[in-house]
Amino acid sequence: MAKILFRLNGVSDEEANDVRELLTNNAIDYYETSAGSWGISMPAIWLTDDTQFQRARSLLDDYQNERGIKVRDEYARAVREGRKKTFFDAIQQNPAGFIFYLLLTILVIYLSVRLVLDLAQ
Repeated sequence: MAKILFRLNGVSDEEANDVRELLTNNAIDYYETSAGSWGISMPAIWLTDDTQFQRARSLLDDYQNERGIKVRDEYARAVREGRKKTFFDAIQQNPAGFIFYLLLTILVIYLSVRLVLDLAQ
């Protein structure tokens, strides 16, 4: 019976390709399901033979630990080199857009609160 190994929701193409390559290189049979035309199905990688699950899970856990270390190192390097974009950098790049969305947010909150208060009376 098929068993789910890895959900692909919110996973980068790079990571998904790495997982596919890991399974292929270790002769683990799998198939994929997509999100479907409307995006409501579950995209995932499934094992066709559930007897291979423990081995595949172990390989995947090792891969994810290594990837986590690599990503944290890349993030720390980007912060040290000043390449990591902050909230204030985004505001400086597009101050008009920030002000527009801030005013829009305030308007929505005001109208929501006003509606609730009017219904309460």
